[in-house]
Amino acid sequence: MIGGKGACMPRRAVMVAAALASCWNCAVHMGLAQCAGAASTPKAASDCVVHALPLRTVATLNPAQTYSLAQLIDVAEQNSPQTQVAWERAKQAAERLGIAKSAYYPVLAGVAAFADSRVIEPFPEPLAPRGYVMAEAVVVQPEVTLEYLLFDFGRRGAAVDAATAEKLAGGANFIQANQDVAFRVATAYYRLLTAQERLQAATETLKTDQTTQDAAEAQLQNGRATLPDVLNARAQTSQDVFDLETADGDEKIARVLLTEAVGVEPSPDIRIDDQRDTQLPQMLTLPIDALIERAVADRPDLMAQASEIRAADDEVRKAKAAYRPTISLTADAAQTVLWPSVDFGKVGYANEPTWAATLGVEWRIFDGGERRNQLAMAQSKHREAQDEMREKHDQAVREVWTAYIAFRAALRKQQAAVSLMEAATMSYSSSLEAYKYGVKNLIDVVTAEKQLAQARLSSVSARSQLFLEAVDLEFTTGNLLRHKPSATQPPPQDGHP
Repeated sequence: MIGGKGACMPRRAVMVAAALASCWNCAVHMGLAQCAGAASTPKAASDCVVHALPLRTVATLNPAQTYSLAQLIDVAEQNSPQTQVAWERAKQAAERLGIAKSAYYPVLAGVAAFADSRVIEPFPEPLAPRGYVMAEAVVVQPEVTLEYLLFDFGRRGAAVDAATAEKLAGGANFIQANQDVAFRVATAYYRLLTAQERLQAATETLKTDQTTQDAAEAQLQNGRATLPDVLNARAQTSQDVFDLETADGDEKIARVLLTEAVGVEPSPDIRIDDQRDTQLPQMLTLPIDALIERAVADRPDLMAQASEIRAADDEVRKAKAAYRPTISLTADAAQTVLWPSVDFGKVGYANEPTWAATLGVEWRIFDGGERRNQLAMAQSKHREAQDEMREKHDQAVREVWTAYIAFRAALRKQQAAVSLMEAATMSYSSSLEAYKYGVKNLIDVVTAEKQLAQARLSSVSARSQLFLEAVDLEFTTGNLLRHKPSATQPPPQDGHP
């Protein structure tokens, strides 16, 4: 599943980003994933949404299958209500644009009238003995009417521009929804990896303490240790059993949380790729200024807000255009068929085409303040959109700085954890060897043993935290599920730059 575009990335590219990006190339048969993966711009996403249909079936997980992060994101995209809602809203925005453009076309309607009428008109008695005349008429009139707005001083243009901006905002929000889902799944995925590695560390710690206990019991049999030493070692082993059960429970809970993030029924029945061969991101490819610049340019939420500002500006134009007149053409053409009859005399049967055409100018002089209030409201919404943009811009910069600092801190912690693990392993090995020869006491061995257990946990936490911070850096810069170069990469190997 990771063989698509991600397989063509340079060797130094971070495998985490490759997995996240490549997941879209394996789901081109699915409407949601197809648009989110193939369209990295709001316009492309909104255009894709118009012509594609989302897959309404709910995806499930196979307990016997081992899932990669990319596969889990695919499943989440199908199941997430958030992406479905964003999809429908983007589709609605595209339809509103079509409605706005339709105002440039004439309205043509067909009307058919069938009437039978009888009327009485007063009439002088010398001419009409009853003092009135009664007339009857049967009318059949099929008609075609035409209404065409010729000129409105930019009112329709402003409406189309506003709808276009709203369509772009819908596409950007759709991309943002997919990024949110992917980030949520990636976070739960790496937390499960952390829980699994903690469980492995607890298992190794139990084996280490069991070795210490065996050494203490052997020393007791040789007369070089006391019973309290052995009891102390047994107590530590029992503590390790307790910690192992705790880690096992945490790992199962992490499985449940991952299935919940994916959108399937919460259950611990899920198997994931442990990414043992995945290289850790060890370098930043961009300085902080470039990362902030990327975030400002590429974050979907900022793109959507920029489109909202444009839409608000177009609404102001539309409200101002309402103060100007409109020029329109109205016309109708009909075939009128008439069968009249009256009390006295004979009237003729008619079957003739009739028509009318009017070129009118309408200029609203007074409307009780409706246009003034609409203009004031449009201007207020424009200022609101600008203030929201400033707030989101500051938030984006803050989040990039936070992710940048967190990644560098996680990188240093991971490097320190490696050194700590090496030192703690050597310390324990030498202490245990010295204890077996009677050079050190059990307290020294237990101390080294606890340091080794802590080093294992620190190594696990640092490794998973580094992956999480790398994903967070892609997310905060708007590059998650996009195809731009990753912000982080492993160190160069084999002489490759």
